[in-house]
Amino acid sequence: MFGGERYGKRVPNEREQRVIELVAQGLKNREVATAIGTTEHVVKNYLRVIYDKLGLWNRVELALWYEARKHEGTAQA
Repeated sequence: MFGGERYGKRVPNEREQRVIELVAQGLKNREVATAIGTTEHVVKNYLRVIYDKLGLWNRVELALWYEARKHEGTAQA
């Protein structure tokens, strides 16, 4: 868990990225489902895949991961 080894190396696809953004905004699964036009069950499946891809455990870690990446992007611009 040193020097970035904490997170998985796989990259979320576009749909997964949208789910990440919505969760990071504090939306609940039902609200995310409505926003992307699917069901709450599908959102839960997306989150399982996302957590696995990124090596995360929960939505708090996911929101922190998202914020860190967002700030990395603005620092490089």
